[in-house]
Amino acid sequence: MSTLDEDQTLLPPRDLALMVDLYELAMAQAYWKTDMGERATFSLFFRNMPDHRNIVLACGQQNFCRLITSLCFTSEQLKKLESFGMFEQKFLDWLADFRFSGDIWALPEGTPVFPQEPLLEVQAPVAEAQILESLAMNYVHLETVIASKALRLVQVSGGKPVVDFGMRRMHGIDAAYRGVRAYRIAGISGTSNVQAGKDFALSVQGTMAHSFVQAHDDEMDAFKTYARLYPDTILLVDTYDTVAAVKKIIAWLKANPDISIGAIRLDSGDMAELATECRRLFDEAEYTKIKVLASSGLDEHSIQELVRNNVPIDGFGVGTAIGSAKDSPNVELAYKLTEYAGKPRMKNSPGKQSWPAAKQVFRQSDSDGNYTGDILAARDESQQGEALLVQTLRDGELVDGAIRPLADICEYSQSAVAKLPPELRAIDRDADYPVTISDHLKAIQKKTLEAIKGTD
Repeated sequence: MSTLDEDQTLLPPRDLALMVDLYELAMAQAYWKTDMGERATFSLFFRNMPDHRNIVLACGQQNFCRLITSLCFTSEQLKKLESFGMFEQKFLDWLADFRFSGDIWALPEGTPVFPQEPLLEVQAPVAEAQILESLAMNYVHLETVIASKALRLVQVSGGKPVVDFGMRRMHGIDAAYRGVRAYRIAGISGTSNVQAGKDFALSVQGTMAHSFVQAHDDEMDAFKTYARLYPDTILLVDTYDTVAAVKKIIAWLKANPDISIGAIRLDSGDMAELATECRRLFDEAEYTKIKVLASSGLDEHSIQELVRNNVPIDGFGVGTAIGSAKDSPNVELAYKLTEYAGKPRMKNSPGKQSWPAAKQVFRQSDSDGNYTGDILAARDESQQGEALLVQTLRDGELVDGAIRPLADICEYSQSAVAKLPPELRAIDRDADYPVTISDHLKAIQKKTLEAIKGTD
């Protein structure tokens, strides 16, 4: 029988410890029962680039690291686990005292990441690390997917602002909230989401809905009310006849020079044709500062076409495409054991072979500072280039300076993306970024495979 309150629709933070897949707790009990308490390394990575992506932008690691510093099992949660009938009381007592005591190494948020490269690595007693699997994957997956999509929109906008209108079509309130943080890291200019925009210091923007115009007997009455209430507002002009509406607005502004509007928004029809005509009308009337904004089903491809054709649109509002990342809504993250009790471990299934050992990523640059490729190496190796994975948690506590302010993350991410080869930043071509496996890591894998075969 469910213990969920009738009116409970959001998961309280105190209940996050049970946001695990059952097998994680079952394995944790098995480790505990058999005295397998040695330290393990688990690596979070993906094997192949998602469809329609040249770049994946790593996000969400800081949220995850903050979360697990306070993760614990409450008495109510332990009673729920007891009801399963599969957990021993002494193991439940162990969970009652659970606090993460390990280390985490993570890529800085906003780092472009490529196949086989760890977004983070967890090093802890094996049961502790195992329990974190689903939380790590969920937290990092959401923000990484959304940031990677938002980045594409920014890349094709020609420097014009892109605003998030996606909240109403996102998969849950948590996604709509945390997504705005990811958008900001990717370079989005604003959001319609009031709470998240204020919390993550992203410009909160909006216009009006068609319902406001429809609720008035006369379209101009709606415009006049809004313009008087909100000076320099944005008027939605396509409820009935876009060009006719713009002509009426111009006539009204001419008769009322004390009134000003900042922009109009187009939300239907042929965007290129309508934007060109509206721009012509405003310019001829000497309202050159009034901007023309566009929305309605936009994605990176339609925005790129508008920008390439020099259509006079000053900014873009994007909803479904950004909120659902509908062309590539997932990254096939894997959380795999790569080391236990001081020995490298690996998976050797067909098509899912993994690299053993704790790892580091070294990013190579040319003389101008532009990135040329990465080396995936063992953690204890020394290689040329910038070592990307940074220790974020030590003995279960945040490392001083490892969690950076959001503004610094945004600046770092934009700089890092700009240093990538131009072909990776193009959305209409497939390009690969070179990731080389170090000879030492190859040797570790070979030795690990030989050990696996020796146990057959």
